[in-house]
Amino acid sequence: MAIPGDPTHSTVAPAALADTELFAVDAYRRSFDADVLDVDREANRVLLSRTAFYPGGGGQPFDTGTLTGPAGPLTVERVKREPTGIWHWLDDDADLPEPKTQIHGELDWKRRHLVMRTHTALHVLCGVIWEEFHIPVTGGNMEVGTGRLDFPLESMSAELGARIETRINEEIAAAHEIVVEFLGRRLADADAALIRTAANLIPREIDPLRIINIVGLDKQADGGTHVMSTAEVGRVRVTGTESKGKGNKRIRIAVEDLHPET
Repeated sequence: MAIPGDPTHSTVAPAALADTELFAVDAYRRSFDADVLDVDREANRVLLSRTAFYPGGGGQPFDTGTLTGPAGPLTVERVKREPTGIWHWLDDDADLPEPKTQIHGELDWKRRHLVMRTHTALHVLCGVIWEEFHIPVTGGNMEVGTGRLDFPLESMSAELGARIETRINEEIAAAHEIVVEFLGRRLADADAALIRTAANLIPREIDPLRIINIVGLDKQADGGTHVMSTAEVGRVRVTGTESKGKGNKRIRIAVEDLHPET
């Protein structure tokens, strides 16, 4: 379950969020029950009263898994947030449930957990670069087990990549606690740590902001899912360093098990 933030500096999750977007308050929730609110038969998708499936966003890919109703398990192939809510696309042969049907959702947990480890690893990378160079992240992308971040570095080298890899794994081994907070905009605006992710550019109507705090290392406004401790990430390998132009350098990483199966 996600760890609550310091109640003297953060708010609780908005009830509408906590009741419907279960991934936002409990990244370790693997299953849930919900009602079908709407069915789009042309697009082969359903809208649920609540969900633990992350819909994608902020560079993090959407979750996959199954929804089980009267017709049996249906494969969730894609999830996306739209103005009407979070929709779940099912396989083409699915016998779609009717509105008001009760349904049970199960995440592909192995995939989700690897995404969580990857997302946290990218935040560790961001924190290491901030400590070393005091510069923000300017772009990034994430896949299952791999990702990359861009920084306004003047130069890049394989030697720097190797040094950054060592620093990332040192911070992972330090077992930093990872705290989920919901911070009101007035407090967020006054928090100098959030400048690295330009929290002031997030629309004002998003209040409070959801904050991921890797205690002692990195603090960012973020809507995605993370592990509870950096130790859970495993090990990170820097797989590439690239120059994408003047003042724009890219670092690619891969997440590996600390003790791979033989």
